[in-house]
Amino acid sequence: MQISEGFALSTGDRAEHVATLRIDRPDKRNAMSAGMWRALPGILAPLAADPDVRVLVLTGAGGTFCAGADISEIAGLAEDGDGTGATVTAERALADFPKPVIAMIEGFCVGGGCQLALACDLRLAAVGARFAITPAKLGIVYPLPSTRRLVRHVGPSAAKLLLYSADQIDAAHALRIGLVDEVLPPEVLAERVYGLARTMASRSQLTLAASKEIVDGRADEARFRRWQAESADELAEGVAAFLERRPPDFPWSR
Repeated sequence: MQISEGFALSTGDRAEHVATLRIDRPDKRNAMSAGMWRALPGILAPLAADPDVRVLVLTGAGGTFCAGADISEIAGLAEDGDGTGATVTAERALADFPKPVIAMIEGFCVGGGCQLALACDLRLAAVGARFAITPAKLGIVYPLPSTRRLVRHVGPSAAKLLLYSADQIDAAHALRIGLVDEVLPPEVLAERVYGLARTMASRSQLTLAASKEIVDGRADEARFRRWQAESADELAEGVAAFLERRPPDFPWSR
């Protein structure tokens, strides 16, 4: 279902609790227009609040993830590198999404496409996927939050190589440096992504939400203690289900 310029949303079988947000501009290899960058936070907000959505898959139409920002509209993005520009605002909204997000990557994942992919929790790619971070080709200073996120994932040397050269790398290289988490044949990519998503949707959503905050560095000790206090009923159900050899019915997911 087309929900906005350049985006389509599918909630599939609601009982599986997995939604798919598809970048849907295949005639431009899913390059993100200025309007698409600005629309993304508003698209994510209702999905974050929807209790039937426990896991989000982000992908692209037509065998390409995202070829980056639409160069013809780049002046309209008003990026200034300090975290207030449209691409960084969209990237932050995706990174702060309170539920697990899996990027399913085929074809090109370039420039702004890498910004989006790195803001997801996990990145699974097809063997033929290609990656590049290209501001050096345009004379752009890559935004500060985006650069820091890149360094956290791949380390300073690999980040410099990507930023300095702006060259494309293949999926095997991306896996070696930590830019992606798994590389699979294209014919089994979707099966793996949605199998993983369904598994995650069946787990304790309290555990997943707390883990995301803690791993991402957004939970201080007081917040950690609050998560622990909330987990008593969740733990009781998890233990009971294990002893009774049945699937758990976690209270936080009801």
